Amino acid sequence: MAVMQPTEVSLEAGNLAAHSAALDDDGRPRRTGTVLTASAHIVTAVIGSGVLSLPWAVAQLGWAAGPPVMLVFGAVMYYASTLLADCYRAGDPAVGRRSYSYMEAVRAILGAGRRVAFCGVVQYANLAAIAVGYTIAASISMQAVWRANCFHAARDGHAADGDGGACRSSSAPYMVAFGVVQLLFSQIPDFDQIQWLSVVASVMSFAYSGIGLGLAVARTVANGAFRGSLTGVAVGAAGGAATVMQKVWRTMQALGNIAFAYSFSNVLIEIQDTIRAPPPSEAAVMKKATALSIATTTAFYTLCGCMGYAAFGDAAPDNLLTGFGFYEPFWLVDVANAAIVVHLVGAYQVFCQPIFAFVESRAAAAWPESAFVSKELRLGPFAPTALRLAWRSAFVCLATVVAMALPFFGSVVGLIGAFTFWPLTVYFPVEMYIKQRGVKRGSAKWICLKALAAVCLVVSVAAAAGSIAGFVGAFKVFRPFSG
Repeated sequence: MAVMQPTEVSLEAGNLAAHSAALDDDGRPRRTGTVLTASAHIVTAVIGSGVLSLPWAVAQLGWAAGPPVMLVFGAVMYYASTLLADCYRAGDPAVGRRSYSYMEAVRAILGAGRRVAFCGVVQYANLAAIAVGYTIAASISMQAVWRANCFHAARDGHAADGDGGACRSSSAPYMVAFGVVQLLFSQIPDFDQIQWLSVVASVMSFAYSGIGLGLAVARTVANGAFRGSLTGVAVGAAGGAATVMQKVWRTMQALGNIAFAYSFSNVLIEIQDTIRAPPPSEAAVMKKATALSIATTTAFYTLCGCMGYAAFGDAAPDNLLTGFGFYEPFWLVDVANAAIVVHLVGAYQVFCQPIFAFVESRAAAAWPESAFVSKELRLGPFAPTALRLAWRSAFVCLATVVAMALPFFGSVVGLIGAFTFWPLTVYFPVEMYIKQRGVKRGSAKWICLKALAAVCLVVSVAAAAGSIAGFVGAFKVFRPFSG
């Protein structure tokens, strides 16, 4: 036994060394992410249903302002993202303590208190609003599939879309159907962690975005010219023209729509947490990934927005694939809208799972012995508890009811973009960077950073005002729940 003891110790030490080599400095499995994988995650997070509202946004701004505004938003997103990337590790950028989420980074650098509470309120309110927005977007895409087939089959063709036409229908039943699906999926624990979900989401988002872009290019070619004007939707008394105030409000809302399309700051820290340990530092890798992905996204968004505007001019719909600028080929419109629905079914759960976990973790901490909170009933992939069944069902039902009362895709998208752009994309990254890097108060850099935050606050307020005005205008001719 005495002879074997050194061998045993040696083997044990070797196992420990091998085990240690498989772990990062925080004890978690070694991360393997690179510039390309991080870029892919960012593009997947950014490109979504927001791209469908970009032609409408460009139509409000016109050729003179639309493309430059989209480029400016891309530049601001990139710069703010580089600031946030420097805040992944608190203290030293190479060996400081890691943060695993946006809110953890805020807490680690700015400290617990009102700003962390404000960050939490904004994040969870944003997730809840996205649930409403996705319910609206999915329902109008389901409705669009039915209408496209109806147009194709109807003898009177597109005239069937008139006020009393056979192809008119309410979006409310489709919202209810989408809500029922979400009621079921919400009872699957950790649905957002299913590995193939992100792959399906990526394929679907690129499918419908690409189809929309392709149809817009085809329409532009068929038109024989680029439609639109330098200043966008005209102001005046002529048919289709807007009043001065409508032009102002819609221009403001367009800023919110563009901001929504670009938003990904709230998941940047999670993406950075997948990058392999230094050298080079995670921040350096993330900055390269952000530059690559935002350049790609900005080019794609500018192309989609501009080609959609070129195809339809001032009449560009607020949703490129459901506003029925395209009637044929009807099967391709169906495929695109079906891809939207599939994407949003999964995306809804990805965004709602953090809300569910927030409430349920606090309930478990408050009542650890309660069967209502902790006793699971396993039914295949479903694992409902009494709390999970009641709370998650109530949330989905409330989101569905709100969507039925406010089924205005463009205004909802604009309001969400306005609500999150300043605090999550600009304010917190600026404040954390100033604290992390010790930027001296009153210095040129401090003044520039504060000025950027102030300008973006004005943009967010303006976009919110425009979106709210959109709701007000819509309610003059719409009855809630009539759809």
